[in-house]
Amino acid sequence: MSGGRRLRRDAFSLWLEAPLVIAMRCHEMQMAALTGSTQDTAEMTRMVTEKLAAAAESVVAANFAMAKAMMTAASPDVAARAVSAAALKPYGKRVRRNMRRLSAPKS
Repeated sequence: MSGGRRLRRDAFSLWLEAPLVIAMRCHEMQMAALTGSTQDTAEMTRMVTEKLAAAAESVVAANFAMAKAMMTAASPDVAARAVSAAALKPYGKRVRRNMRRLSAPKS
């Protein structure tokens, strides 16, 4: 699969899955609020820390991809694709993991 096609697929997947994860988390928070449960404090903390970690990882990955593209004298198109893919990867990894975890049957 070409780099551009993979980037489009990853971006589209993130575009579809991220709102679903948000909706599942909102539903869980709503149910916790309705029942008076405090169990979702862990999930809320996880949301914030995950986003901060993903942002930091994304910046580092994008910088490494840019440095690599500059050292290999890649064309601007190839460099832009590599930096974009590197920046999206940490977010996609977390969104897919959350999608699986939140959609799993509760025991």
